[in-house]
Amino acid sequence: MSESRVTSPGQDRPGETPSGSTWLRDHSELGICVLLAALGAFVLVDALLISTDFAQRGPVGPKTMPIVVGSGLLVVSALLVVDVLRGGRGESEIGEDVDLSVPADWKTVLLLAAAFLANAALINVVGFLLSGVILFWGSAYALGSRAFNRDPLIAAGLTVLTYVVFNYLLGVSLPGIPLLGV
Repeated sequence: MSESRVTSPGQDRPGETPSGSTWLRDHSELGICVLLAALGAFVLVDALLISTDFAQRGPVGPKTMPIVVGSGLLVVSALLVVDVLRGGRGESEIGEDVDLSVPADWKTVLLLAAAFLANAALINVVGFLLSGVILFWGSAYALGSRAFNRDPLIAAGLTVLTYVVFNYLLGVSLPGIPLLGV
């Protein structure tokens, strides 16, 4: 009795040499590795070309974050190459918890966009402290919170905390309240 062996689409039969196109199809995730490595190299080269002709505030300069991001991209690319060559495969996105038959919630999207645009339009007019309250409160309302006695207090607390952290701990000046001269 002859033994027939069932092979998966990318698996060659015993005694056959793997063809180049089959191997590439089975390791298609390597394309993402190449893309991540190219992006990481681009970010690193671009970061190293940043001019430092200006006064730097503090120990962290303008090159720090791009170098961290570019290096991170290269490390992730290398780790992904190792995983793919060891047999790791990306899983398909068939089991998402999103019901594609339900239309998008445009009301929420538009309310969030309005909160962000209001913040951008008002920040230089009324300052960060007031525009930040509008941003945080508007975002909470857009995402479904209807606690009208609690939400403004939380929004004010988050705004003051953000203002203090940026102005006094990080040294990044946010507009105070221009109408009061602060």
